[in-house]
Amino acid sequence: MASIKEIRTHIKSVEQTLKITNAMYLISSSNLRKARKQLTDVEPYFQKIETTISDILHHSPEINHVFFDKRPGIPRSERKVGYIVITGDKGLAGSYNHNILKLAEQRINAGAHTSLFVVGQVGRSYFQEHGVPIDMEFLYTAQDPNMGRARDMAELMLDLYLEKQLDEVYIIFTKMVNSFQMEPTIHKLLPLDPDVFPEYEENRDTYNRDVTYVPSVKAVMDRLAPGYVKGDIFGALVESYCSEQNARMTAMKSSSDNARAMLQTLNLSYNRARQAAITQEITEVVGGAQAAL
Repeated sequence: MASIKEIRTHIKSVEQTLKITNAMYLISSSNLRKARKQLTDVEPYFQKIETTISDILHHSPEINHVFFDKRPGIPRSERKVGYIVITGDKGLAGSYNHNILKLAEQRINAGAHTSLFVVGQVGRSYFQEHGVPIDMEFLYTAQDPNMGRARDMAELMLDLYLEKQLDEVYIIFTKMVNSFQMEPTIHKLLPLDPDVFPEYEENRDTYNRDVTYVPSVKAVMDRLAPGYVKGDIFGALVESYCSEQNARMTAMKSSSDNARAMLQTLNLSYNRARQAAITQEITEVVGGAQAAL
């Protein structure tokens, strides 16, 4: 049995760990609420962009726009594909980073002409250790997803696509289905697919009358499509950030529960050791008194 001093030292160590895990749980909870509010505040804007693009596609099904060009003349084996991989900057988040890196590695290894764009220090370190070349790192983005950084990422991807340095662009991120389920997800950014734009209820009454876009359908789409891509990237950044915070909350809650259970066991052991020491001292005193008689 461990000595009383050793048990007391162990108890203090576990108590300090419990304070840290509790603090990390509360911080992640606060970050999760802030990120969700940030996404909710801008959702109506990007929802309007999506409905407008849907309206244009239903009124002008014959539209031939560069952002919808799937480049059918390029064989699958020769297509240049870019992947934006979103990981965290920190660990202590369960399997959050592992799952997304595993999925990203599978997709990258399956292609012959791939480009890698990384968000997060964990992803950067992983790919560097495994000898996977990184074309671009978006620093300080994983822990602070905002519209400015989403815009910079969207502009880079659009430029590479328009310059035909990339034929397809995908973003790999973690989608938070609910508090208990998070799914690694691959979402296609470019080219845009007309089939993903649903027919919204609010637009159905307008399809039977003429609609004119000024100065032209192409000019309007030139402005809307980049905004839609920016919204997609921003949504993926926030979803990943929320998933990371939720995974860390779950991990810290589990750690805190384990620490509390360990403290109960240690306190029981401490009390037993203390009682044994007291009993031993009483026995020695009684034995000494009897010997003196």
